[in-house]
Amino acid sequence: MTNPLQPHLSVQPPGPAEDGQGAAVAEKEELALEPPKLYQVVMLNDDFTPMEFVVHVLQEHFRHDIESATQIMLKIHHEGRGVCGVYTKDVAATKVELVLAAARQAGHPLQCILETA
Repeated sequence: MTNPLQPHLSVQPPGPAEDGQGAAVAEKEELALEPPKLYQVVMLNDDFTPMEFVVHVLQEHFRHDIESATQIMLKIHHEGRGVCGVYTKDVAATKVELVLAAARQAGHPLQCILETA
């Protein structure tokens, strides 16, 4: 009886299928993966939301420092809209929902939308 844990040794010389000659080599297929599409989170200007609240939201939800948050807020104020950040679709949609929820909770009509980058 042979022990199943010990390898089986063959005393016969290797045949044509065992010597590696004539064996086919499978080549790896490279998959063409595209990077995920990116979306930008855009805040829209209104005449009621305080500038300080917009700066706070930019710092809290988009991790901007005070200088860049102030620059984005001024762009929103003067041009009517400003890009807060660029993310994958799921992350960008979550950021939009968080901003809208924070604005509602604070009683501000701040609008935030999602656009393709």
